[in-house]
Amino acid sequence: MPTQIGNKWFEHKRIDDDIILIWEPYVDPLLRCNIWLVRGSKRDALIDSGLGVVSLKQAVDHLFEKHITAVATHYHLDHVGSLCDFDDRVIHALEAEQLTESDMGGGLLKSDYSEAMSEALEAVGYPLPEELISALPYKGYDLTTYTTPRTTATRTVEEGDAIEIGNRRFEVLHLPGHSPGSIGLWEKETGILFSGDAVYDGPLLDELEDSSIPDYIQTMKRLRELPVRVVHAGHDPSFGRERLIELVDKYLGCRA
Repeated sequence: MPTQIGNKWFEHKRIDDDIILIWEPYVDPLLRCNIWLVRGSKRDALIDSGLGVVSLKQAVDHLFEKHITAVATHYHLDHVGSLCDFDDRVIHALEAEQLTESDMGGGLLKSDYSEAMSEALEAVGYPLPEELISALPYKGYDLTTYTTPRTTATRTVEEGDAIEIGNRRFEVLHLPGHSPGSIGLWEKETGILFSGDAVYDGPLLDELEDSSIPDYIQTMKRLRELPVRVVHAGHDPSFGRERLIELVDKYLGCRA
């Protein structure tokens, strides 16, 4: 069990004038979600929200200068943990119900995962440590009590809807495969895609309980045709179109 106290649970850095990356440094790479804050002229968009071990809003309140529209790219625990912190909560219609479920406990211990899941994750490049956080948020924190904070969506979205924050408009792309309601946010004017876990520069997970390889194949084919300039993904570093095509072709070569 970790003994170090993570006094600064979140780190952040500015990517450009309007985009800030926030992350949880003490979290294992499997669950270390990229949290994106996008500045708008009327409001800001928060894309994913981490585990919720520590309240994101309370920990980095100084970053939230405007009203926040918090968007979950999908319902998995590492992306919705602090969604409840915010008044405007957005997710795809297929996954809104999961936000309210009462059985979303566990996830911070290797023992929370089945042996088959542990072996599958290790096979693709995610060996599970005994604890998936390397520090405690406060003295006495019990990893066995972790549960994904339940909440409700204030808005559900589908393909073609938009997230508008004043001077910026992001089209919702339905990108199923990793999960049924996975979405990306696409800004055509800048060529920026916030892809969630549909694609990132690391081992892609397409054999989870609610994953679909046939859907993932179609999503990858779609992404290959998108005139992307930069992808800000749900995990790992951002990348450009050339790397996107490499990742897509590698996946399709294995699965198609």
